[in-house]
Amino acid sequence: MLHLGFAEVDITPDRPVELVGFHRKDNRSKGVLKPLLAQTAVWEADERCCLVTVDSIGFTKELTDGLRERVCRILDVAPEKVMVCFSHTHAAPEADFEREYYEETCRRIEDAVSRARENMEPVAAGWENAHASIGVNRRKVSDATDERIGILKVCGAADGTPKLLVLRVTAHANVLKRDNCRISPDYFGNVRETAGKKFGCPVMVVQGAAGNTAPKYFCSAETPVDATGSRYIRSDTALEDMADVITGSVEEVYGKIRLREDCGVRAYSRWIRLESNVPGREEALRVAGEARTLCGITDSGWADKVARLNAAGVHAQQEDVEVQYLAVGDGCLCGAPYELMVGFALETEKLLENEFFYANGYTNGNLLYFPTEEEFDAGGYEVFWSMLIYWPYVDRVYPFRRESASKLIRFMAENAPAGFDRSGRNIPD
Repeated sequence: MLHLGFAEVDITPDRPVELVGFHRKDNRSKGVLKPLLAQTAVWEADERCCLVTVDSIGFTKELTDGLRERVCRILDVAPEKVMVCFSHTHAAPEADFEREYYEETCRRIEDAVSRARENMEPVAAGWENAHASIGVNRRKVSDATDERIGILKVCGAADGTPKLLVLRVTAHANVLKRDNCRISPDYFGNVRETAGKKFGCPVMVVQGAAGNTAPKYFCSAETPVDATGSRYIRSDTALEDMADVITGSVEEVYGKIRLREDCGVRAYSRWIRLESNVPGREEALRVAGEARTLCGITDSGWADKVARLNAAGVHAQQEDVEVQYLAVGDGCLCGAPYELMVGFALETEKLLENEFFYANGYTNGNLLYFPTEEEFDAGGYEVFWSMLIYWPYVDRVYPFRRESASKLIRFMAENAPAGFDRSGRNIPD
């Protein structure tokens, strides 16, 4: 029988902190719009594992692994049994800079995990998908979006009382734009509140593959690049609007979800090595010039790093990528520590012919954008220019090679839990 323990904790900083997500002259926070939360769900059937959701743009892989190790010690499990999912809100502290905040957040999450472990009880669970238009493909080379709202409904086995609702959504958590400097979980907080009241239980929200998916509704006095055009809706109540659309779509199917007490649970990780090229001097100068002219990005040591690699005869860099799976019953969350483009989710669902397989980014860290081949060819900020800002977090100076997206998509599908490939055939090369 499946058992669940749940607990949550406030992780709002009690002082002004450095925010991350937008380029501002002054990134210090100025007050709190809504508290930040970390939520923990401890699952146990054949094995014990844990899902942690954190209101943050995402920690580095190093910091996230540190948090996972602390959770592991409490639960006496291996790191691959702990999945940490970040909301990717652009109105939360930069944990790498705010180390005191990071430590305090880890301690609070440890406390929540301990409480969740102590209140475990038998439950029944079931999956379903609602569908809602909450995102817009901001890259303009494609209109593709993932409109699935993945729903994991969990009720007490004894009396059917709602215990937890896990919702998987796909849209950047930047409804609030750069003219907001207040701490906020963005629309994730509103979804938790609205859906929690509607369904009478705590709500966890997991971010999908949203690297190129902007929220359809936005609240700002400005009109940023990722909210330009008739597809976007400016609204003073944009946070509530996003929550209302999501909650309304869930309500349409909530009563139809079939619950099972014999749901298995499994968590594991697989690793794949990917490579990136190191640009030559002329190419590096071109990219740096484009970033400066077209996006206002100044070089923060990137060109010097490229020059040192060139001088050392280094033409390629490698990175070992963790892909983690958390399967509960008929649904599976599959994540990697990057801003995956939406194609990762759509293509893995297509390969497996399974709508309950969810490829997600922002899992166990948040490193760089990871474009599909189509996005790679389009270039721009998400492919090349952002490298000039974020390369120190991974010590890699260029995006993964163009074919890396297809490799990772196949890898995710090939290593899915037994039974999740409903196509009846091998995953093609």
